Amino acid sequence: MSVPELIRIVSRDSPMALAQVERVRAELAVLHPATVTEVVPVSTTGDRWLGDLSQVEGKGAFTKEVDAALLAGEADLAVHCVKDIPADRPLPAGTTFAAFLKRDDIRDALVHPEGLTLDQLPDGTRIGTSSVRRVAQLAASHPQLECVPFRGNANRRLAKLAAGEVDALLLAVAGLHRIGRPDVISDVLGPEVMCPPIGAGVLALQCREDDTATIDAVGALNHPGTYREITAERMFLHVLQGHCNSPIAGYATAHRNGDLSLRACVFTPDGKTVLNAHEWAGPLDPATLGTSVAVALLRQGARDLIDGIAH
Repeated sequence: MSVPELIRIVSRDSPMALAQVERVRAELAVLHPATVTEVVPVSTTGDRWLGDLSQVEGKGAFTKEVDAALLAGEADLAVHCVKDIPADRPLPAGTTFAAFLKRDDIRDALVHPEGLTLDQLPDGTRIGTSSVRRVAQLAASHPQLECVPFRGNANRRLAKLAAGEVDALLLAVAGLHRIGRPDVISDVLGPEVMCPPIGAGVLALQCREDDTATIDAVGALNHPGTYREITAERMFLHVLQGHCNSPIAGYATAHRNGDLSLRACVFTPDGKTVLNAHEWAGPLDPATLGTSVAVALLRQGARDLIDGIAH
């Protein structure tokens, strides 16, 4: 295998995204000590726009400029959070996933300045989040709390919390660890309390399809269990064809005995309707599991629920 002398890595320019790139660079340095890596940071529409994402192409707003740099030959490798990559349409033509890194924590975290847990928050507590998934689940489990639309990277949100714009935040555990701020976590919410987004805690490495040298060089970073989980999750989301205002959550688990399971939910934005499905693959391939769970939710009325939400 011919290993490239230089690999240019493109990513969003947020602090968290750049920290994620450093993880990739460190793992590549162990694999290929002679290969030099360079970072190509780009500003994305999703990072610049702080309003409703549905007004700027939804989640594709976080990947469009990164994909463009990769396809233009300005970079050789793109690093994405899987949860930001749209699954209702294929990857941009000419690109492919080369690897999924080992999954980090999938859970959400409550950040409260006084260290309160979710169940300890007083009525009327203002929680900053613009995630329709989080809003719907909080509406179902803690309707006495108030969700305040809140966008921006994690550092910016923490600064707004410190300034008193809200009383608490919901952020990803993995993200807070990546920016070196696990100290602010006051409560970790398990998936039974706050079901995570599809692709939670996973970094994807994307290359041009014809760049076999880079694909081969980074392929060894692929984690087999994570690959199976993400294949199931993304097929599930693809079959559902949800949009950016659809409160959809779910996660697959690759078990030690080789089995794969997938739990998923679809909510109404007010949390009053919750559709659930949980299946085990056994010998089924991951894509078939994802399809099966999506079909189970469609049989419960997920299509009408999703299509009835404005976007």
